[in-house]
Amino acid sequence: MRHRDTYFDNAKFILIAFVVFGHLLNSYIYESEIIQALYKTIYSFHMPAFILVSGLFAKGFYEKGYILKITKKLILPYIIFQVIYTVYYYYLYQRSSLSVDLLDPQWSLWFLISLFCWNIMLLGFAKLPPSIGIILSIIIALLVGYIDSISNYLSLSRTFVFFPLFLIGYHISKENLKKLTKPSIRMTSFLIMLFVFIGFYVYPDINYKWLLGSKPYSELEEATIISMFKRLGFYGLSLIMVFGFLSLIPRGKYFFTNWGKQTLYVYLLHGFFIKFFRESEFHNYFNNTEYFIILVAISFVLTIILSSNLVGSFAQPMIELKLSRFKQFRQHPKAERTKQHESTTH
Repeated sequence: MRHRDTYFDNAKFILIAFVVFGHLLNSYIYESEIIQALYKTIYSFHMPAFILVSGLFAKGFYEKGYILKITKKLILPYIIFQVIYTVYYYYLYQRSSLSVDLLDPQWSLWFLISLFCWNIMLLGFAKLPPSIGIILSIIIALLVGYIDSISNYLSLSRTFVFFPLFLIGYHISKENLKKLTKPSIRMTSFLIMLFVFIGFYVYPDINYKWLLGSKPYSELEEATIISMFKRLGFYGLSLIMVFGFLSLIPRGKYFFTNWGKQTLYVYLLHGFFIKFFRESEFHNYFNNTEYFIILVAISFVLTIILSSNLVGSFAQPMIELKLSRFKQFRQHPKAERTKQHESTTH
């Protein structure tokens, strides 16, 4: 069995918890400048870090059958969840018609399409010297912002905008990332991230949509030559925040480490709860800044539940197109719970 790296499992679990929390927070960003600054701070690193780490683990793309493998892993779950979310939204929002559009990703499903495309793009970019490939990918990302038709359709905007981060991750070694966890670097990183939060608070007019990577310049501002330099500036900010965040990740095994293997499950499933929460009466209870600590707890608990073996057993057929975990759970439910308990308490 392949040995898992606890550092990256820790990073992935904490990141997916931030994803859930960020999505919960979205509805309240205009309630308070503090909440808005926190939201922008989270979005400056959580998906960029996920993308960079995904690039780090993108190996074997020259092997025979790799395209078929990632198609099964990413595109088939995308199609399944695109249909499921379309039906879910039809009833949740009481829409007048039901139409499945496989070319316009529902909400967070953009990541599956983009991740598939990034792996394909590596076939060409990996052959280039690292510096040339990264610079070229950044130039392309800056220029596509001027093409209004490149937006959410097939997740084209995010695919091009975030590809440089994926490519940087591909070229970085795991050991070099772990070197960031030195105590002196951690303290500096914490102060930098705190400074960024204060900056977003002091300058609330910064449009958070720059951090999403999903819009052409014309939908963010009047597109000028300055626009691409703004995007370049946000690249710099995201990289600083990503490396700062990764320096704060503990390297040992903790109670949450084992759940870091389940991030795709959490990512695909949490949307059902987030969207329901936004439409429910519970949403109106969090009308005071002090109450948002409860949202942190809700995010953490939801992340843990969706990372559990029980949820994984029932969701595996939709996500991995397998039944192995469900069969194993039915045959040895007690053993599985004991195993999970032991893996998260040592």
